Amino acid sequence: MIDIKNAEEEFIKYTQKFNLDNENIKGKQIHSIRVMRICNQIAKKLGLSDEQVDIATLIGLLHDIARFEQYTQFRTFKDLESFDHGDWGVQILDKDIRKYIQTDKYDNIIKIAIRNHNKFEIEQDLSKEELLFSRIIRDADKIDIMFESTGVFWKGQENLIENSKVSEDILIQFKNKHLVKRRKDVSIEYIDSIISIIAFIYDINFIPSFEIISRNDYINKIFNRFKFRDKNTLKQIEEVRDIANTYIKLKLNEDV
Repeated sequence: MIDIKNAEEEFIKYTQKFNLDNENIKGKQIHSIRVMRICNQIAKKLGLSDEQVDIATLIGLLHDIARFEQYTQFRTFKDLESFDHGDWGVQILDKDIRKYIQTDKYDNIIKIAIRNHNKFEIEQDLSKEELLFSRIIRDADKIDIMFESTGVFWKGQENLIENSKVSEDILIQFKNKHLVKRRKDVSIEYIDSIISIIAFIYDINFIPSFEIISRNDYINKIFNRFKFRDKNTLKQIEEVRDIANTYIKLKLNEDV
């Protein structure tokens, strides 16, 4: 068995090296703990063994370990403006993973899942087990980002969002049931960021993950934060809301 309690204590010690008075850095510490718990919840719901549940839980705890250096060095969490935090997290764990787990039996699985958690697509040719844990962490991370979107993100920017308009390209990607692919050379409207997060549903892998999203009503809670001024924008947002809620209901009634 993996000592999750010890791993969490070591993770907290690691994060204390950084300025936790900064709300962005503190937020990533809290996000990591929440994702750890979501991974645990998904893994248990999937009926995995105790050993597998522990692996998934540890991956959730460590998935964003590079975020603390990223923000400290670059004052941003944007990978396109700094470094890929999944890849960098693996480099950190290449040196320090024994702090969090005594055996090296699961090192490869842990690092592969962390490397893949933030990529647009999971890399090819993974084993069944490597793919399983990569999918669990991707689901858990997206679920918590959706949670943060209900109240944490965009504080003080509500007016900018309510007065912005949906980009046609973003809307087309969403309607085609695709994750929204962002480019470094193209800026997007504030409201596009919200639709990009709603589009996470198209990369959710497991019924237990959809159950969490549905039970917490994240889609409606995100949109209900804002009062959109433009009538056409409001119409588009309601369409996105309906598409998203319908998609989730359908997924809850099929094997994922």
